Amino acid sequence: MDNRPIGIYDSGFGGLTALKKLRELMPEEDIIYFADSGRMPYGGRTDTQLCSFAKQDQDFLAGFDAKLIIAACGTISSAAQSVLEGYHIPVIG
Repeated sequence: MDNRPIGIYDSGFGGLTALKKLRELMPEEDIIYFADSGRMPYGGRTDTQLCSFAKQDQDFLAGFDAKLIIAACGTISSAAQSVLEGYHIPVIG
């Protein structure tokens, strides 16, 4: 069994719904939640900025040895798909 945590990030606190559902489905998993509230809202940012934010947020969670990262942010999922797909840890948008 892989005991490493699952990382979840969002531009604020909306991703807490994803966290809640994950807790219901997988209560035994350790989870690290990162709300990037210092740069919220992500809406209105350029694609270049969003890709940079996504990479930084994913790098932060990777620092906790996450086995999987969930980008619980619709803005990131739609604008930074290349960053999600090209990351060295599996990322779900």
